[in-house]
Amino acid sequence: MEAADSSSAWRFAQCFGDKGDVEDITEADIISTVEFDHTGDYLATGDKGGRVVLFERNEQKRGCEYKFYTEFQSHEPEFDYLKSLEIEEKINRIKWCKRQNAAHFLLSTNDKTIKLWKVFDKQIKVVAENNHSDGYSGGGNGPTQPPLRLPRMTTHDSITAAVPRKVYANAHAYHINSISVNSDGETYISADDLRINLWNLNISDQSFNIVDIKPVNMEELTEVITAAEFHPIHCNLFMYSSSKGTIKLADMRDSALCDQHSKQFEEEEDPTQKSFFSEIISSISDVKFSRDGRYILSRDYLTLKIWDINMENKPVKTINIHDHLRQKLCDLYENDCIFDKFECTFSGDGSQVLTGSYHNYFRIYDVNGDNDVVLQADKSAFKAKKIGGARGKAPGKKEGMQTEGIDFAKKIVSVNTIENTIAIAATNNL
Repeated sequence: MEAADSSSAWRFAQCFGDKGDVEDITEADIISTVEFDHTGDYLATGDKGGRVVLFERNEQKRGCEYKFYTEFQSHEPEFDYLKSLEIEEKINRIKWCKRQNAAHFLLSTNDKTIKLWKVFDKQIKVVAENNHSDGYSGGGNGPTQPPLRLPRMTTHDSITAAVPRKVYANAHAYHINSISVNSDGETYISADDLRINLWNLNISDQSFNIVDIKPVNMEELTEVITAAEFHPIHCNLFMYSSSKGTIKLADMRDSALCDQHSKQFEEEEDPTQKSFFSEIISSISDVKFSRDGRYILSRDYLTLKIWDINMENKPVKTINIHDHLRQKLCDLYENDCIFDKFECTFSGDGSQVLTGSYHNYFRIYDVNGDNDVVLQADKSAFKAKKIGGARGKAPGKKEGMQTEGIDFAKKIVSVNTIENTIAIAATNNL
């Protein structure tokens, strides 16, 4: 998706992946995460089959289009024999490291193991000439015998190689839900349900536990960590969100174990709205800092909230995303959809926020205004591009949103932006 002009007119740019029916999709092809690098020239996707696919900007095309760059198998399915647990190969998160040289470095993680990948262009060289070429037999020592010559190598081909430089294993007892690279470029954090670990990118056999919310008695467990992210500018600050609907900001300068947070962002619940589902729908599925680090964006099941880092008691803006589902929470609980986790993100310039929804809808909101754009990443997007007209199902206002007969199997879970471009994972399509 790319913004056509400042009036928030969005134009469908391109789609990767098999465009068949949802029923024919194999589980392994479902995209689980999407991530741009810092420049926007490269885009990575991870899927449930443990593969990472990289795309690069196509400079030959006018506008913003990407082409396939390389693909590699990042994780394989494993089995934990001690706990009799299968460990899925599904890629939960991908994060790019800032580029230092010609190679790309990126972190990818499944539920248990984080890997640092080096992706680079490799020259394949072959021996072009040696003593056996040109009919030289190597036998005899007469005066007519040509002198020995050194073999000469020439570049035969260039391939894109991906090698795992580091494997950060055995540090998480629970499922890893997020990784975040620090602004210092040397460290990163990884978070699971109960703990957050701090790593140095160069050291794979040692990490520091900086948050631990595991109670002594597991029966007293009331909340889990759902997401964590480093501050984009201050390398000592990070935040983490919980299933109780709170966001905690911690400062690593305070103490080695950051269980005592510096700030806690939490909105008091309206007693009139309290129901059996309150705790489930208040669980935060994703948190993101704005690029300048001043604002925090959080996503729970029904709403998107924008917090000012200087105001803890309530968000500066609450955007209702799934208001039409409020009456259907009982059905959503029965079919487990109420536990779906949606990501959220700020636009490149911080003026808009966006998040996914069901029926392959995604929504774009103005931070400072009331403009709300509803777009649908489905087959109508391809048709609209072929016709060259406006999108059939994206009028840009709420009337474009279908509220009945919603397909809960089609959901936009992962979104990522850079500048004025949005990348969206719609089941098995990018």
